[in-house]
Amino acid sequence: MSFSSKTKNELVRKIFEKKCCQFAEASSLLRMSGTIQLVGLNRVNIRVTTENPAIARLIFKLFKNNFGLYAEVLVKKNKVLKKGNTYVILIIDATKILQKLEIINFENNSFNINYKLPNELLKNECCKRAYLRGAFLGGGSVSDPEKTYHLEFVTHNEEFSEELLRLVNSYRLKAKVILRKNNYVVYLKEGDQIVDLLNIIGAHNALLYLENIRIIKQMRNNVNRIVNCETANLSKIVEASIRQIRNIQYIETTAGFKILPDNLREIAELRLKHKNASLKELGQMLTPPVGKSGVNHRLRKIEKIAQQLKKKGEFNNDKKRL
Repeated sequence: MSFSSKTKNELVRKIFEKKCCQFAEASSLLRMSGTIQLVGLNRVNIRVTTENPAIARLIFKLFKNNFGLYAEVLVKKNKVLKKGNTYVILIIDATKILQKLEIINFENNSFNINYKLPNELLKNECCKRAYLRGAFLGGGSVSDPEKTYHLEFVTHNEEFSEELLRLVNSYRLKAKVILRKNNYVVYLKEGDQIVDLLNIIGAHNALLYLENIRIIKQMRNNVNRIVNCETANLSKIVEASIRQIRNIQYIETTAGFKILPDNLREIAELRLKHKNASLKELGQMLTPPVGKSGVNHRLRKIEKIAQQLKKKGEFNNDKKRL
């Protein structure tokens, strides 16, 4: 079972006690996953389709408890990739219900679909949260946090997508809208924002799971960063040590250590004898001991001397060719 399905199954187990919250949730569920069917004489039916049996049961209970209607539930085999069943909830003669849920406006013997938020149903904070929960159950999904952070609501109307975006962002979130295959998708891609939204709609178990994954990922990233940093530092140390040894060996084979002052000759001999020692360790071997910066200063002087000898050697070779 996907993380998105687990999150929805967690949500449907929690039935709102307040009628106002049940109305708000029913309104968004129908808006996101319902279809209006015209049957004549200003009568309409509602057809809701879902692949989640728990959501189908929730819709059935909402309309039975609040409107006294017994919706017809059909189960169809999903032949595409054998992905299980599709549940169709059919509500007959639902004009008054749609008006009550502010999905349609009925005027002059005709009705218009209302693509704005049902403001009368969203007067209370609890109802706004219930509406977002219904929107997620009806047309939302959340990606497995092990792979990526992404939560979205798929809507079928641009005006409604902007309204839903406004409601989501009223909680100081930064959702955006994108057009995808004729659908308007309201989405969040930041982990902390998805956590906040899951908290808003009441998916606390999913929230804790996502937070645990985020902590593990952060620890992995920190460990990798430390390892990469230490590896880079070690590489620099090894490269510097090799360069120092080559410079010292060049001086020894060309001019000899006799050209070096006592302090430089001492560190040169120690570097050749202890090739893997750090600058700090080399400094402790000197008499008297010298700090890391002092050792580095002496080795830089040796490097300059080696460079001067190399230039002199190149000059003499050029004279011989002439």
